[in-house]
Amino acid sequence: MPRALMIQGTGSNVGKSLLVAGLCRAARNRGLSVAPFKPQNMSNNAAVTADGGEIGRAQALQALAAGLPLHTDMNPVLLKPETDVGAQVIVQGHRLTTAKAREYQRLKPQLLEKVLESFQRLKTAHDLILVEGAGSPAEVNLRAGDIANMGFARAADVPVILAGDIDRGGVIAQIVGTQSVIDAGDAAMVAGFLINRFRGDPSLFDDGYRMIEQRTGWRGYGVCPWFPDAWRLPAEDALDLSAPRRETGLHIVCLALSRIANFDDLDPLAQEPGVRLTMLGPGRAIPGDADLVILPGTKSTRGDLAFLRAQGWDVDLAAHVRRGGHVLGICGGYQMLGREVADPEGIEGPAGADPGLGLLDVSTIMTPKKRLTEVAAIHLASGVGFHGYEIHIGETGGPDRARPFAHVDAAPEGAVSADGHIVGSYLHGMFRDDGFRAAFLANLGVASSDTGYDAGVEETLDALAAHLEAHLDVDGLLAAAR
Repeated sequence: MPRALMIQGTGSNVGKSLLVAGLCRAARNRGLSVAPFKPQNMSNNAAVTADGGEIGRAQALQALAAGLPLHTDMNPVLLKPETDVGAQVIVQGHRLTTAKAREYQRLKPQLLEKVLESFQRLKTAHDLILVEGAGSPAEVNLRAGDIANMGFARAADVPVILAGDIDRGGVIAQIVGTQSVIDAGDAAMVAGFLINRFRGDPSLFDDGYRMIEQRTGWRGYGVCPWFPDAWRLPAEDALDLSAPRRETGLHIVCLALSRIANFDDLDPLAQEPGVRLTMLGPGRAIPGDADLVILPGTKSTRGDLAFLRAQGWDVDLAAHVRRGGHVLGICGGYQMLGREVADPEGIEGPAGADPGLGLLDVSTIMTPKKRLTEVAAIHLASGVGFHGYEIHIGETGGPDRARPFAHVDAAPEGAVSADGHIVGSYLHGMFRDDGFRAAFLANLGVASSDTGYDAGVEETLDALAAHLEAHLDVDGLLAAAR
């Protein structure tokens, strides 16, 4: 019979995504057909699926660990924040609506039906479903109508393992406190706990571990040390991009926009030994030694144009260009590089238009239909073929489109300035392609490393699974599924 197990956390960013990815690979190594599932995710870093939708980037990594193509059932509800109080609601891969927090609460009953529908389809097709929670079940103020944690676990009758993050401190209170605030029915769903991200000698926590077992009555499944190679895996949160700090090399600066989206474009660049990547936060000037400035994707192009200008980055970019520096705009960043971004229907916010940065002679009009597709392209400057994906709204046109960045199905894509220093493209994921990345970096005077990016991700997933096997009772965890 197909079984399922859910990993919930004592808080956000306790390592649930990597735990599920590692367990997916461990289960696959045992010959099981395993699939990842996250009922509700909140992230602007999405992946395009084989069935023409989008899911959270973490579930894409977990699917890779499980050896499966991406499918919208793996993350049936995806919330993509557009403002501080509102988010686009993606259901089974496609936009349903844009809702504020209170409006979203009223949507949850109908969303639970879709969540359970997707879950049952996956369960029918696989031996084991490994489920990732969101946030924490201790947020009991949000328990009514919950579809992300205990609300889902009880509706689908899935046992829960609670993961605590000892690196943050107070892990005893995290786990014991969670039990004390959730109701008895929710607590009964918890099959046990594990401790994540321990640094140092795990035996030093033996007394604390026993104390948690005694206080909660829950079984412990082990203490997992910090996994040092986590940075080699695609990050779901831009703040998690943590490549080794380098003092030399091609200096690539990425502007950390307030609604940055699909920044997985940066992961392969961050791992290049000849590249020094800086994620530039608000309030910091673009360094004068930057060789390439990347304007990444964003969930709110006009909103982030205003954010960019508020940091003074428009002035810095103009100076960077005068010095002969290179600029790459991807998706929303490409739209910003043009002369105007117009949103007459108010799709991403209030209707209107804003001047762009004027670095490319193109203009963009936002349109309701979102383009979600995987593509095969040819980079015109090098003649190198590569694969990527598109995930955007808006149509861009203008004189600089006569100098396209690439061809997709023989059609021109993107735009390049007359001197070749300013490039805009809607294509995400291009740097994952080793051949294209090598050609792109060679044009900037840097030799690419010999290690293939995708091969490195696979090796790291194997290492992650081995890490969990060495420190957790993986057999016991998988046996707890039902």
